[in-house]
Amino acid sequence: MKTAKHYKWTLVVFAILGLLLIFIPEIGKKATWLSLSNFANMFAVLPPIMLLIGLLDVWVPKEVMIKFMGEKSGVLGILVAFLLGALAAGPLYAAFPIAAILLKKNARLSYVIFFLGVWSTAKLPLVMFEIASFGGTFTAIHILSNLTVFLIGAFALEKTLTKESKEGIYQLSANMIEG
Repeated sequence: MKTAKHYKWTLVVFAILGLLLIFIPEIGKKATWLSLSNFANMFAVLPPIMLLIGLLDVWVPKEVMIKFMGEKSGVLGILVAFLLGALAAGPLYAAFPIAAILLKKNARLSYVIFFLGVWSTAKLPLVMFEIASFGGTFTAIHILSNLTVFLIGAFALEKTLTKESKEGIYQLSANMIEG
């Protein structure tokens, strides 16, 4: 029963796909095909990410992560979060396991939130495409305004959370990584 509860939404999606296949076969086939295609794309991306997480977990001591992204790392923590997000590749869902391992290693919550924002907006391949498509001025305004909002928002969110909430987030990320 615990397993079924854990996969509740997956089971709901399968049920909806099944109902679509029965009652509206044309839409059901298209929805099933899109779901399988997205599933295949996700499985192409996740194994390298999981390998990276495993290596990060084993090779980077907690003390090193605290030095570079911990509570007292200051501007260095922001810079490291920016570089991790900007030099990344892959879809945003690949960033969440990395964020979890950063939290497990006691990276400051606001830096991890900023890292997720950078990943979503300022990845190098995305920036290059945006410059080619929209021009340098638009891209600079877009990236700088988003980074400003992400940075202010990350610190504001961290400030508004209670100590218990933060501890809960760190615990959830550790549990997610350890299984």
